Amino acid sequence: MIKQIVFIILFLVSGVIYAQVNVDPKKKIKLKSSGAISNSMGNTRLDSLANRDEFKVQLSKETTFKDYKIIPFNKDTIYVDTTLTIKKDYKFNFRRKDNFELLPFHNQGQTFNKLAYTFDEVSLYPNSGARAKHYNYYKTEDINYYKVATPFTELMYRGGLEQGQVLDALITLNLNKQQNISLSYKGIRSLGKYRRSLASHGNMRFTYSFNSKNKRYNLQSHLTAQELYNEENGGLTDASINNFESNDDDFTDRGRLETYFLDVENILRANRYYINHDYSLYSKKDSVSTKYSVKVGHVFKYETKHYQFNQKRKNTAYFGDSFSSRIRDKNHLTETYNQLNVALKSDKVLGNLKMFVENYNYHFRFKNTVVLNNQVIAQSLGDNVFSAGALWNTSYKEIAIQAKAATILKGNIKGNYFKATGSYTKDSLFVLKATILNNSKSPNYNFLLNQSKYKSYNWQNTDFKNELTRSLLFELKSDKLLDASAQITQLDNYTYFSDTLAGSQTKPEQFSGTINYLKIKASRAIKYKKFTLDNTIMYQKVANGSEVFRVPELVTRNTLYYSNSIFKGKPMYIQTGVTFKYFTKFYLNSYNPLLSEFNLQNKVKIGNYPVMDVFINARVRSMRLFLKAEHINTLFSKKGDYYSAPNYPYRDYVLRFGIVWNFFI
Repeated sequence: MIKQIVFIILFLVSGVIYAQVNVDPKKKIKLKSSGAISNSMGNTRLDSLANRDEFKVQLSKETTFKDYKIIPFNKDTIYVDTTLTIKKDYKFNFRRKDNFELLPFHNQGQTFNKLAYTFDEVSLYPNSGARAKHYNYYKTEDINYYKVATPFTELMYRGGLEQGQVLDALITLNLNKQQNISLSYKGIRSLGKYRRSLASHGNMRFTYSFNSKNKRYNLQSHLTAQELYNEENGGLTDASINNFESNDDDFTDRGRLETYFLDVENILRANRYYINHDYSLYSKKDSVSTKYSVKVGHVFKYETKHYQFNQKRKNTAYFGDSFSSRIRDKNHLTETYNQLNVALKSDKVLGNLKMFVENYNYHFRFKNTVVLNNQVIAQSLGDNVFSAGALWNTSYKEIAIQAKAATILKGNIKGNYFKATGSYTKDSLFVLKATILNNSKSPNYNFLLNQSKYKSYNWQNTDFKNELTRSLLFELKSDKLLDASAQITQLDNYTYFSDTLAGSQTKPEQFSGTINYLKIKASRAIKYKKFTLDNTIMYQKVANGSEVFRVPELVTRNTLYYSNSIFKGKPMYIQTGVTFKYFTKFYLNSYNPLLSEFNLQNKVKIGNYPVMDVFINARVRSMRLFLKAEHINTLFSKKGDYYSAPNYPYRDYVLRFGIVWNFFI
């Protein structure tokens, strides 16, 4: 009921908001570009608000596009952007992120397999597990805050498969110059073409931010409520794959193909309450900026997660022996996090230095204690952990340096990290960046402890060591040259789920050697008149440990498209073209729906099969329209389709329509 109420409220509110600004006809309106259209009634309708000079729009003497701000977790403020670029096309999916390094399942709202790994973040604490459920999960770092001159709304709609759609709605407004609130809800429901592949997700986010008039006190807070539900079919049976690839007319209907399960579902439910606030004890300013300051701050986070696997009748052929005929597995994770910090700023001497102490309390639990083969599987893991660390950054002319380090001082889990980044900016030509990091932390909780009605899925690993990550990353960003990165990573005690011919054999293990992983990625757009060829290529090599750490050697994406403004007066801007994506063959990991994790498999290699999408996108004022025919090559060939790995149903041709619409009052 809550989902339906939120949907109705957002839809009704958004429906009465038009992309225009009412202005007193007696007041002069200064337009800095042709991006706004005025009529005789004195109303001005916004065409585009973008972070580029050629799209600057001034609604009055006080209001410009810079008054519509988005403030991410790292507080690197950006502006609302309604332009249409090829990157917007890449991000037009239910995650609203570029999926270049991921391989999706056939239905939106399902999970992804990895084509590459990125090691650029550090952390002291492990995660809950069920990583396959977290691709559509909003973490603390994914929440945006806002500051807007007038109420602002964004609606995103995308079609699904077989009675399916995605709707992501946002409304934000400033209560006054100091306070802003926002309410967002993303809902997914897509039936899919195969049996038991329904995806039904809901992500509600509410934010509140406050800045005092004297600018000494600042607060950002949010709460989230998320439910990610999926029916699971276990993939196509071997007989179904053979029948489908035989081009038998009796098996062209995907809904007729047999799957391993008809009664399995898993659900992740989570709630989070977050507050980040600070107070300036002392500050000294000149006419331009703050030169010296001392701030004290506090961060609080309380988060609960509940993961559940349900099966009406046991399947011993797939998962092995069980304790009962009906399967209902459930675990809970409760996390409470507090941080106290002191931030010092001195432009000439110190730069910016933040010192902090943290308290992290966790409780990962199941319903009962389990005794199996004379081994006692504990009911829970939990502890009260204390840690300390520091963050420092400074800059001198074109050079900027940032470093952070932290370590756990007390607790059952151990961990530490160090990360340093240096960057050099040469005018508007390029930015060169180098990063080094070292991170030691415990494996995720479900590697350490798990309970299930299936006997083989009960374990407690008290002897697992910390996973160690050492990485060196180089990045180049240049609009005139190319965007490129090279990362060398060493992994010790890499933790994974083992290979399985039957699901009952899956278990967590640690690799005893050192994995050496090289990843090189480059992007370049070549333009000729109205045509653009956008290229991204990624090369990967695993020098040691390829038997447990698997990636394709080469991944490419090439998009050839035409872009232009059409019709008299140029009211519409279009982009139309074709995208090819390809990767070399490798042993893709197999999906395990009981754990919502991926495990090794040595049965099937997939790849060496290009996929082609055709698209027509358009922008009319602040509205962007997307029309895409996905995987059109599957209309001509079924054999060799790279989506036939174990537990991984085929994908198919699909025609999708979608829209992103921004409203300004």
